[in-house]
Amino acid sequence: MPGTSVRDAVALVVGETTSGDAVPHLPELPARGPGADLVGRTAGLLATVAPDLAVETTPAGWRFADAPGRESRRARSWLGEDLDAWEEGLEGFDGLVAVSLAGPWTTAAAIELRTGERAVRDPGACRDLAEALSHAALDHVADLRRRLPAARVSLWLDEPALPAVLHGLIPTQSGLGRYAAVDEPVVETALRRIVEPLQADGVAVVVHCCGTRPPYALLQRVGFDAVSADLLLHDRRDDDPVGELLESGARLVAGVLPSTDPSAGAPVSDVRATVALVRDLGHRLGHGPEAIAEQVLVSPTCGLAGASVEHVRATLAGVRAVGRGLREEEGTRGEG
Repeated sequence: MPGTSVRDAVALVVGETTSGDAVPHLPELPARGPGADLVGRTAGLLATVAPDLAVETTPAGWRFADAPGRESRRARSWLGEDLDAWEEGLEGFDGLVAVSLAGPWTTAAAIELRTGERAVRDPGACRDLAEALSHAALDHVADLRRRLPAARVSLWLDEPALPAVLHGLIPTQSGLGRYAAVDEPVVETALRRIVEPLQADGVAVVVHCCGTRPPYALLQRVGFDAVSADLLLHDRRDDDPVGELLESGARLVAGVLPSTDPSAGAPVSDVRATVALVRDLGHRLGHGPEAIAEQVLVSPTCGLAGASVEHVRATLAGVRAVGRGLREEEGTRGEG
């Protein structure tokens, strides 16, 4: 979300998502600085269960440190503020809520070892990260349940770097080379280490992989409850993997509304055209409108931190309108 005021962000989220079937999410406000971003927030949680995975900032981003320091404390402090505001805004809420953490492979691709190279090059460091993230995620969920005892928790693992990890596209420290691709079984094992304990604890686990051609088959094997992807970038060569994902019982969270501001004066989206986009995917997969309305959820394409507050509000309202259109409810005709 844009801005630096978590109370303003929570008020916007709660106001736009606590009606109907929308899912209120815990905002991230990266504009506040390092530690408020996705990787920094996740690293702050990691340090609470594994102090040897504490981080510090570098000119290039993040690096593992010898012990928790100022950056880790700041990340934890900001997360505490965020959770306090969220708890107040959602007091008594009894629906589904969503929180996000960086997935193990995006974290490994973003944080440097003390040598200056990314953790993704070190299999031992990747195993340690996944193990610590599993414990940190369970602790995070327990904290959420104490704060919102009537709510059901959905945890999203953000893995924008996953395709680059699988295809060996993460640049080395010098920028002149690329780290070796990580084998799919290794990636799958690390993800399972996090997903399975959460699901055993009653948590719905979603993976978000923006960009082109997410590894749908791999993510299906891991057993995620849903896969979030940018439908505006969908490659029809992935129709079959998406169909197999839905047939397995998982859901697709389709990013259908742009997360950045459109050109001046343009509408956020035409609801009917967006509904048609989702239904066209269903038609190609052999699923009727009712099945698609049940199995496909809709969202913005990615994070909204670079958008204006007005665009955020319009986008969240637009997502609700598309949802109503997929369910063929009244009041969606002519909306844009």
